[in-house]
Amino acid sequence: MSSISSLGTTSTTFTGTSSSSTTGASSTGASSISGTGLLSSLGLGSGLDVNSIINALVNAQEAGPQAQITNQTNEDNNQIAGLTALQTALSGLQSALSELTSSTTYSTYTGTLSNTSLGTASTLPDATGGSYNIDVTQLATAQKRISAAQSSTAAVGSGTLTIGVGSNSVNVSVSSTDTLADIASSINNASNNPGVSATVVSGVNGDQLVLTSASTGTANGFTVSASSDSSSGLSTLATALNTPGSNEATNAELTVDGISVTSASNNVTGALTGVSLDLTSTGTSTLTVAQSTTPITTAVNDFVTAYNQYASTVSELDSYNSTTGEAGVLLGDATLSSIQTQLSNVLGSSVTGNSIGNLASLGITRNSDGSMSLNSTTLASALSNNPQTVQNLFTGTNGIATQLSTVVNNFNSSTGVLQTRITSLNTDVTNLGTQQTALNARMSVYQQQLVAQYTNLDTLMTSLNNTSTYLTDSLNANNKSSSS
Repeated sequence: MSSISSLGTTSTTFTGTSSSSTTGASSTGASSISGTGLLSSLGLGSGLDVNSIINALVNAQEAGPQAQITNQTNEDNNQIAGLTALQTALSGLQSALSELTSSTTYSTYTGTLSNTSLGTASTLPDATGGSYNIDVTQLATAQKRISAAQSSTAAVGSGTLTIGVGSNSVNVSVSSTDTLADIASSINNASNNPGVSATVVSGVNGDQLVLTSASTGTANGFTVSASSDSSSGLSTLATALNTPGSNEATNAELTVDGISVTSASNNVTGALTGVSLDLTSTGTSTLTVAQSTTPITTAVNDFVTAYNQYASTVSELDSYNSTTGEAGVLLGDATLSSIQTQLSNVLGSSVTGNSIGNLASLGITRNSDGSMSLNSTTLASALSNNPQTVQNLFTGTNGIATQLSTVVNNFNSSTGVLQTRITSLNTDVTNLGTQQTALNARMSVYQQQLVAQYTNLDTLMTSLNNTSTYLTDSLNANNKSSSS
């Protein structure tokens, strides 16, 4: 059986009697005076067991108030421990209900292409269900231009190359000794490169400079020109790189249900709300966008698990063992009974206007021990047939999860019934601690009074004993004198 610790040094379990616990405060007790030098000498004159007498008197005076403080502190701490455990169980249930009522749980969609060679589809939170005919006639490509071949060690010529992409451009200075490799390096290292990469391919005919757009689409094609003061060799290179060839920039072209769509990238976004297409080839396909039931299934399972944890905690708090006589710390508690009743009423209710109607029809049933069971097959069938109806059953204005959240929050919020009771009990425990301190002080004063009284008594008895001895001795002496 799990245990929970309450305030002070009190430790208790969900089931148990408060009399077995101890308070965090300690009693002074008369035993604290035994063995002192004063009491060890008391009673020598009177012959009384003064130590035992004082202990008994102090204990008798202290017993009633101490028992009241101890019992009330234990009861308060047991209540705090039980209510805190109930709070924890309800917090777990509230977390599961938040997942079950969250709009994101029901707004996850999947996109599937029947022709997988065409590419893949992904969805965003704003996707909606539907089926669409996709026909891709052209993929987006990046522009690529290649220069004529020349020796790897040959200098191209001096001047300035200007490379532009759209409204952006970069000027690349070329010295009279620069080779194609040097030019490629200058282009790649330019701080304001507009989006063109350069490389040199060494083929059987020599080195060739290859320029490639960093992005696909016609808008990302580049131009190359040489300044007017450039050498003929550099001008010839610029002309070759600026002449269209077989690897020109193209946009992706496709139709969606017959509607023409173009995209600079093969990652097509915006054509369908909430859907992105990542194209890899041309061809036709059917795109199916459907609500994903996985998050809903997970949320329902989490709800059942959280409720069963709550039910297990309540069963322990509200238990009674007739054999041992041990009772749960909240047995018969009005707040616990109210929570159970209100939750049970919601769980057994029906949602008006919903074709599923209630939890049992969704596959969620309650067992005789108060726990829940989930029929996964029934849930899967309902989600397959109409996920919107399942959503409404939980999250509608009068949805079951909506109602449960209201009930739990009323009891378990920072200003709810449970926290209000715990705060009040903690205040009571603090006050009892103050009473314990006061009782200890009173018992200390009472003990000192008794010590003073018995000290006086012992002095008086010693004096009387001395007087008695003196008189006895005098009488004996007189008697002997008379006899003589």
